[in-house]
Amino acid sequence: MNRYLKVFLLLLISAKAFPQTAQYDNNVFNPVIKSVEFYNTKKNPSFPIIKLNSGEQVELEFDDMRGGLHYYYYTLEHCDGDWNSSNLSPTEYLKSFNDDKILDYSYSSATFQKYTHYSIKFPNDNIAPKISGNYILKVYEDDDQTKMILTRKFYVVNDQISVTANIVPSGDIDSRQTNQKINFQLNYGALRVQNPNTDIRTWVMQNGRDETGQFTTQVQYIRGSQLIYEDLATNDFPGRNEFRHFDFRSLKLNSERVAHIYKDTANTVVMLTDQSRNQPNYTFLYDNDGKFYIINQEGTNPTVDADYAHLFFSFNTTKTDADGSLYLVGKFNDYKLDEHSKLDYDSRGKFYTHLFLKQGVYDYIYVWVDKATKKPDDIIFEGSYFETENNYQLLVYYHPPTARWEELVGYSTLNTTKK
Repeated sequence: MNRYLKVFLLLLISAKAFPQTAQYDNNVFNPVIKSVEFYNTKKNPSFPIIKLNSGEQVELEFDDMRGGLHYYYYTLEHCDGDWNSSNLSPTEYLKSFNDDKILDYSYSSATFQKYTHYSIKFPNDNIAPKISGNYILKVYEDDDQTKMILTRKFYVVNDQISVTANIVPSGDIDSRQTNQKINFQLNYGALRVQNPNTDIRTWVMQNGRDETGQFTTQVQYIRGSQLIYEDLATNDFPGRNEFRHFDFRSLKLNSERVAHIYKDTANTVVMLTDQSRNQPNYTFLYDNDGKFYIINQEGTNPTVDADYAHLFFSFNTTKTDADGSLYLVGKFNDYKLDEHSKLDYDSRGKFYTHLFLKQGVYDYIYVWVDKATKKPDDIIFEGSYFETENNYQLLVYYHPPTARWEELVGYSTLNTTKK
């Protein structure tokens, strides 16, 4: 069978096997896959973005809790800024081959929980993007895309637009103490722009969280090749609060948020009960902006000698499960509000849950979904403050006049505490 026809048929089968929205988001489809890390190799963890044809790479790491050796493959697909498929042939956006096999793996060592650790770095000689834009990484088993195990979003930028941004007080007087407003300017230089309001749009998000993101398309002022976005009503973000934090690098000593550690045939960690942090005034707390680090204090290589533990969390509130649902989320579970992150409610008046995590340092928050409104609220129990330290990502998309796809032509990060 023609290779390209085979790829097309596999993509078609995959589309039927998995919902459209699930294929183009950060997802883990098989529960045996744990501790998924995806980052620019310059720093772990970091935002998964690379410059086109720069030699930069992203790295994917994950554990298979079945142990032993399994055969995993991966491919890339180009998407638009809304994370819909660009509907391009792989030959239009990929160099060399359309897919590749994951060959880098290692077995866990001296751990209660046995697992196999897999990793890949790309672009590489076998697979590399040809054009800039959003890409979805798809990993599947046995060279069969109906056996999808995970998907990850990443970004390839071809810098053609310079970005300047700053943080100012909210234009809404009532939000001055809770919000952080982003103003920015784009300079498109020699780039061919016929209509800035249709050819260019900018996605701004907080701490790499898609659910916080906003698209900006309407330019407030145009000054030569400079586009100025300073409208009072746009890019006004709740500052939210610093993330909660727990550390179980050691399974011998209790850290700040750990109440008890039990070791028998498995590791069990009981956390101190959490409370609402929605207070009138901001309190500084060091965090990692939602990220997590796989680290173990007693080992030498956390990739394979960090162990897993059963962690038990509880949350004390006057609300009950009759009022709504409570979720515990962070980068470690892609901020997903699902049955895996949902807390149960007990007769003692507490919400509780159990997570199975690899040793390390983790950030997390609680999200409430009211039964009446069905709307997620990550502020009701966490609070929101102008002083909160946050990172903002600004991604600039451009639709060339004759192209069938959207390119990523500018990228910048902005930190609330660094000028």
